[in-house]
Amino acid sequence: MPLSIDLRIALVPFGDWEQIFAYLREAERLAEALDDQRRLGRALSYLTAGFWEMGDQERALETGQQVFALANALDDFDLQIMAHNFLGRVHNALGNYHQARELLRRNVTLLQGELSRERFGLTGLASVSSSQHLSESLAQLGEFAEGIAYGEEAVRIAEAVDHPISRTQAYQGIGHLYLYRGDFPKAISMLERFLELCQTGDIPLLLPWAASTLGYAYALSGRLAEALPLLEQGVEQTISGRNRFQMPRWTMQLSEGYLLAGRIEAAMTEARGALTLARDSKQRGMEAWALRLLGKIEAYQDPPAVEPAEEHYRQASASADELKMRPLLAHCHLERGTFYRRLGRREAARAELSTAIELYRTMEMAFWLSRAEAELTQVA
Repeated sequence: MPLSIDLRIALVPFGDWEQIFAYLREAERLAEALDDQRRLGRALSYLTAGFWEMGDQERALETGQQVFALANALDDFDLQIMAHNFLGRVHNALGNYHQARELLRRNVTLLQGELSRERFGLTGLASVSSSQHLSESLAQLGEFAEGIAYGEEAVRIAEAVDHPISRTQAYQGIGHLYLYRGDFPKAISMLERFLELCQTGDIPLLLPWAASTLGYAYALSGRLAEALPLLEQGVEQTISGRNRFQMPRWTMQLSEGYLLAGRIEAAMTEARGALTLARDSKQRGMEAWALRLLGKIEAYQDPPAVEPAEEHYRQASASADELKMRPLLAHCHLERGTFYRRLGRREAARAELSTAIELYRTMEMAFWLSRAEAELTQVA
């Protein structure tokens, strides 16, 4: 039984999920035969992570909830840390960002002092891994100050221990927060470290993650020649590999790169694909982002597809409001306001842009705030 678990840990960095699942099913069978609830909890924890990686979020949620119940019934601290981490990831993927935030924040709060340097059965330090996944929740909710404080501490811990996997997780987590906030120089600095460490540390599973996220940061900062190869690499490596849950995000980021490069048809194809992938994998947050992107592409067409653009923005805004995704909601208002200005609908544009400005100011998203204010001056 322990050997099956150890083999899983050895195979995770290479994404060999077929073999990993075989070992974990064997571990689950043995634990049930022995009526060993702690070992069963560990096996189910890793199965949760596997389902999450493969994009099967419904099964991941089911097994994750089993682990959570077992961990609490046994009052097993180690298993509770694993349950919070893995179930938090699943809630992020499903768009349940508040639930994910509470689970992952609990880990970060508990894992202080010497505990911050323990793995608790994870491939990286549990404190750093939990901070990394907490960054997704906080970025989507627009709670950047809290996320960056946690992220800076995660970088400090990971670099002090000098554990490669933990360092990649720390750089990705804080880089992701800076990227969503619109602080591109800081995001690029961290994400370049992320990519370099994946390459030099031989961590192939995370290469598409690093390539796509850095490529997206380059694209949004205007460095399209550097961005597009990385964005394409991220999608191609994910298709050829076994890590599928991020495909909606990577496909969307490639779509937006194409849009910024003026390749409207390619952008539309990728955005439609991203929407299908998000819906198939029950990723409501990514579905909302894909709907927003479709509206943006339709607004950019010549002539613009007015009714489809408005409908996609309406659906994206409704989902963002329901899931409390404030940055996405702000972007919808900014882009819709810009669209209405171009159409000569001045009052509607003014209302949308004013709402975007209020949201960006509240979240301290300075880059996007200046964009919205510049648009509003053109309306006035």
